[in-house]
Amino acid sequence: MKIAEIREIATNELAERIEAEVANYNQMVLNHSISPLDNPAQIKKLRRTIARMKAELRQRELNK
Repeated sequence: MKIAEIREIATNELAERIEAEVANYNQMVLNHSISPLDNPAQIKKLRRTIARMKAELRQRELNK
């Protein structure tokens, strides 16, 4: 997900989306430890997306 798309999301929805993505990330890491994923680069991509979302949420908190 690109930063422009993240900026369009409402603040409360962004917080919910972060929680969902973190849960998805944790599940993906657990599944990868049991049996390798077809594309382990998905983990890296998801981790970066979560970081972008958290950065945008923090920026909104600071601008209030």
